[in-house]
Amino acid sequence: MEKPLEYLIRKPKVSIENPPLLVLLHGVGSNEEDLFSLANYLPESFLVVSARGPLTLAPDSYAWYEVLFTTGQPKINLEQEKESRRLLLEFLDYLKLNYQFDESNVWIGGFSQGAIMSYSVGLLYPERIKGIIALSGRLLEENKEIVKITDDLLKKKIFISHGNNDRVLSVEYARSVKQYLESIGIRPHYREYPEGHSINREMLKDLIQWLEENL
Repeated sequence: MEKPLEYLIRKPKVSIENPPLLVLLHGVGSNEEDLFSLANYLPESFLVVSARGPLTLAPDSYAWYEVLFTTGQPKINLEQEKESRRLLLEFLDYLKLNYQFDESNVWIGGFSQGAIMSYSVGLLYPERIKGIIALSGRLLEENKEIVKITDDLLKKKIFISHGNNDRVLSVEYARSVKQYLESIGIRPHYREYPEGHSINREMLKDLIQWLEENL
């Protein structure tokens, strides 16, 4: 099987036969090195994989789909988003063929557009994903409409963090996801921070603690 996406990998720091897998997805205009810089802080038992979006914007600058803000509201290329979702599922299959990990313990998370993709994959294919990490993201309305409420979905562990001074993706997006998840019976871990569109030390500390509690 050909490699569907470029990626960086950190193997577990402890000897473990079937480690949990954590797939990290960067935001628009970034690359796989961005969130990989957090890998050393994350729980040692994880097999951590940081993937590169398939769309090249410029040298070292990638995305999961094109987005335009010309109307003040983000307008996205839905076909590209759907294709990136397909590639991510294929990527999970590729990882399974090449690395040893626990298929019932797969986590996906990202920042900004990476968080959006994490919601898409985790909520639309809940049987493949145990937990979702959404840092400064949103849930696409188009995908919310096709979410199927199943037992697998209702077991989802979801971590949401957002800066309430975010000028790129308003904190209202995070609040609306929280409201939606609670309305279908999922209680996410939710927290806002006095921060812009970025990840600060406090968010990272809370994420690590949450992962350790939920692993």
